[in-house]
Amino acid sequence: MGNINLNRRQFIFGTGALLSIAALQQAGFAAEILKARTVALIGAGWYGKSDLFRLLQVSDVEVVAVCDVDKKHLEEAATLISQKQKSKKVPKKYSDYRKLLAENKLDLVLVGTPDHWHALIGIAAIESGAHVYLQKPISVDVMEGEAVVAAARKHNRKVQIGTQRRSTPHMIDAKENIVEKGLLGKISHVEMCCYYHMKSNANPPEEPVPDFLDYEMWTGPAPLRPYDGLPHGGWWRAFMEYGNGITGDMCVHMFDTVRWMLGLGWPKKISATGGIYVQKEAKSNIADTQTAIFEYDDLNCVWTHRTWGTPADPEFPWAFVIYGDKGTLKGSTMKWEFIPEKGEKIVRDVVYEREQYPEDLKEPRIELNAAPATRGQMRNLLSAIDTNTLPVADVLQGHISTASCILANLSMELNRPLVYDPEKKVCVGDEEATKRLKREYRAPWKHPYQGA
Repeated sequence: MGNINLNRRQFIFGTGALLSIAALQQAGFAAEILKARTVALIGAGWYGKSDLFRLLQVSDVEVVAVCDVDKKHLEEAATLISQKQKSKKVPKKYSDYRKLLAENKLDLVLVGTPDHWHALIGIAAIESGAHVYLQKPISVDVMEGEAVVAAARKHNRKVQIGTQRRSTPHMIDAKENIVEKGLLGKISHVEMCCYYHMKSNANPPEEPVPDFLDYEMWTGPAPLRPYDGLPHGGWWRAFMEYGNGITGDMCVHMFDTVRWMLGLGWPKKISATGGIYVQKEAKSNIADTQTAIFEYDDLNCVWTHRTWGTPADPEFPWAFVIYGDKGTLKGSTMKWEFIPEKGEKIVRDVVYEREQYPEDLKEPRIELNAAPATRGQMRNLLSAIDTNTLPVADVLQGHISTASCILANLSMELNRPLVYDPEKKVCVGDEEATKRLKREYRAPWKHPYQGA
């Protein structure tokens, strides 16, 4: 269906003067053109399902397959999907994403797995011929990200990353009416932060792997940790083996938002300090305290997180602040504030869509403030597919934001600044850092980046 799916709306309306829909039906084409996009979900936990349900709200897609290594997750997801999609069909259930991709012709694949699987599954979905909605971060090392971008460009597949602030209504409003209208003046400093108490203090004992979980497949290319409880309930976020810490989880959103608002590309230099300063008693090995600086010409974007203590500004615990010589813009997932050098402060709150989508109020664990943004991301991706244009959170933008956070973690570990050259794919003048841009995979899995 490749080319027909890409431009089905253009095809129908562009040929309207020559052929009626009835004529197309007689010719046997309309059923192919008009049928719903075929979709699969890989990674059917909380957020994977949440992304899929937002897609079902905005498009008449047909979810034909779902994959998860947890049988309980799989059964629950299949049941909920059948209740929510228009056809009421139960999708085919898989425990191995490779089998799912081999047995189904898919227009779109949603990837909602833990982070250490994003690159491999994203690339496999692209190579199968599908477009992809890939949750952030797109990778857990820099070269994985390079491989995802290369695959998307080689196969001309649209890959939308789950950095949904680019589709958040009140963020779009701030970008258009504050930043782009020049109300900030010359912008020369940005601060970003997260003060949520996100680092686990747990020390669970080792235990047998339950029969409903394929722990070997869950771990995949990552190091195999002793099993000490279900990892996919959020426990995996406590470990650098599976993700990029809080900088890679939370900074990636705010840094991506700032880059989008200000039109920034790769930082010229990245440096970071931090570590486990307070919460030392837990198994978790992610930093509880970190400061990173992403340097541009005449502009530093500074990230700070603490998983302890109180936030610097209780109204903006996870946020960005853009400083210009004419005013300051504060933004979060809940609101934005513009404080001009002269005049009254302007405040805009998050946009909810409860009236338009009342079912949101009945969905367990839904992030009501993020639902409109995710719907916007899905609409934008479908439009990009139809018009053969890049989506707003294109894979390259997701890679820059992801890799910058990974490089911040690496700078913290090496205790020195890093300069990444995206053309040569090296850390300039730093052989040790360059070697660590690509981490070892656990056998038999092969790293997707096979370049020098």
